Amino acid sequence: MQLFRKLMGMAAIATAIAAQPAHAVQLNVTHFGTGMYGVPYVVAKDKGFYDELGIKVDGFLTSAGGGTTVRNLLASELPYGEVALPAAIAAIKQGLPLVIVHSGVASVSDLLWITNKDNESIKNESDLKGKKFGYSSPRSVTDMISTMMLTDKGLTGDVEKVSVGSIGSSLAALRSGAVDITYVLEPVWSKEKDNFRAVFNAADWQPRITQTVGVVDRDFLKKNPDLIKKLIEARRKGVEFIKNNPDQAAESLAKEYKIPLEQAKSAIKTVMEGAGGKYWSDGSFDYEGMEVMLKGLIQVGAVEPGNFNWSEVVEEAYLPEDLRSKGKK
Repeated sequence: MQLFRKLMGMAAIATAIAAQPAHAVQLNVTHFGTGMYGVPYVVAKDKGFYDELGIKVDGFLTSAGGGTTVRNLLASELPYGEVALPAAIAAIKQGLPLVIVHSGVASVSDLLWITNKDNESIKNESDLKGKKFGYSSPRSVTDMISTMMLTDKGLTGDVEKVSVGSIGSSLAALRSGAVDITYVLEPVWSKEKDNFRAVFNAADWQPRITQTVGVVDRDFLKKNPDLIKKLIEARRKGVEFIKNNPDQAAESLAKEYKIPLEQAKSAIKTVMEGAGGKYWSDGSFDYEGMEVMLKGLIQVGAVEPGNFNWSEVVEEAYLPEDLRSKGKK
């Protein structure tokens, strides 16, 4: 109860601050600076899309993901941001006052499984038999995607899954021979691709799966509906700019993430091509992709089985009208 009072108090402060257009805010984005989720926000800031709508954004807040991102978001002066869909589901099930207002990343084309350059023994799924397969941690997206793939291919029990931790630890495990194949994410892959060989892109196995969503504190949303609509619109403009001007978007990404321009260009190309141009959602919801994520979470024990009503946790009214579902679930 004390936590809820604290969060509500902070939300009230945020309401007062957000009402002042001159006040600069920071946006919460999971894995900002290390993952590709933040690129539309980077572009929207760099190209002045927030400024055009009367919002001053001077930076970004982030964390290693999961529940930490959700807690940081609720405790920040602007309790809105993009978080992993599993974290949003878990938080809502725990009773935290969140509502999902837009989709974020609608593909896993940023996730690749790789092997050492001199290892020619793994070319397709059947070659995984008897191999050691690296993933990050139990109940993670890498655990879920690999579990679903191995189950679909009838390889459960024939492959030894090994939890290897962070991307840095994942690459170290591959180099040392602790695993035969392991995961990597963009934009790290574009930095390391000359040192390893890509075997699979996760989107080859699951072409439609929603990774992240935009969430906001319910009380804050009621008091600041126009602000949330503007934030969603600015992000949408960022997504459209990336699709139409990938090289210019890469310049914004390289500057904000402090990575080489060629790495930024390669990372954007990888995720866009792997997702058929639809890695970043314009905000509209892909309920089929959300159901795939939910199914995977249940499969790895991250979510209890049972009916899940999206209409109780999703509010489409803050999306531009052309992005709303015709038959909302």
